[in-house]
Amino acid sequence: MSTTVDFSLFYFANDSVGDGGGNRYELLMEGAKFADRNGFTAVWTPERHFHPFGGTYPNPSVTSAAIAAVTERVQIRAGSVVAPLHHPLRIAEEWSVVDNISGGRVGISVASGWHATDFCLNPGAYENRKAGLFEQAEQVRKLWRGEPMTVTGGTGDEASVRIFPPPVQPELPVWITSGGDARTVQEAGTGGYGLLTHLLGQDLDELAEKIARYRKAYAERPGADGRPGHVALMVHTFLAEDDDAARELVRAPLSAYLRSSLGLILNGSQLGGARKIDPSKLREKDIDFLVERAFDRYYDDGGLLGGVDKCRAVVRRLRSIGVDEIACLIDFGLPAQDVLDSLDHLDRLRRLSLDDTE
Repeated sequence: MSTTVDFSLFYFANDSVGDGGGNRYELLMEGAKFADRNGFTAVWTPERHFHPFGGTYPNPSVTSAAIAAVTERVQIRAGSVVAPLHHPLRIAEEWSVVDNISGGRVGISVASGWHATDFCLNPGAYENRKAGLFEQAEQVRKLWRGEPMTVTGGTGDEASVRIFPPPVQPELPVWITSGGDARTVQEAGTGGYGLLTHLLGQDLDELAEKIARYRKAYAERPGADGRPGHVALMVHTFLAEDDDAARELVRAPLSAYLRSSLGLILNGSQLGGARKIDPSKLREKDIDFLVERAFDRYYDDGGLLGGVDKCRAVVRRLRSIGVDEIACLIDFGLPAQDVLDSLDHLDRLRRLSLDDTE
């Protein structure tokens, strides 16, 4: 575990019904250029399908190729490839192209998928999507190393194939995306993968326990090489000069985001341990109350939201529980220019955090 915390930009929630044309990806491209100029570690883009909220990002390899063309040093990552929707050969091929365009700067996190409708792209994979995730991740890593895969062609004959072009990096950095499931966290460590997670549905104390479990599994895995693994945490981020002003600016968009994730929050720990509650059975005024409560908890304890001094304390806490990288989720509904203007505050926080080593 590093004594410092890396900072990255993470994109996930853009509303694709907004400004069209060249403006739709302005925040992504300008943010990536800022990250590249200012010493941020990575830029992450997701895979999301068939919904206006998030629909800007149906293919992270495409957005990553665009980022690669306008940056020079920042790492370029998928957060996350929904692996069961794709053949491992396709994943490895596409990301090898981006690795070549970027000069060897790519990495991917893989996820089992969230929405049943997404699996219209591969219906047969839905039922066992979680069970096969680690097998798919390992297949992609083997293909990346140049190992062949035996496949069945259109005539029914078997063939041995490798991916082209060969990637620049000899090993593909791979994370496993987990919402906090303890078994997935442990398997990520045992498999020698990084861990990408978030704080919707789990609090910092629970996350600390899971990181400890991940580290132990990573250290005890077959062929362990003494490395501690890598934990990246997605955190909603918006910094401003004044805490109160920032709270009011983010209240509406963050509340809308939390409302869309209410099922996950209700069955996690964000509302004081409530369990097994179906949001569809709640009255609208009860939902409003729960979202307001979740907003207050998340603003105070779960995000980089507010002034630099407040957020600096959050970074210290995250470092103390073992987070290696803060993946700053910046596109949760604020106007693009407001977010871009706030990045100077985020960079100041990043630089100040370098002085807070323990």
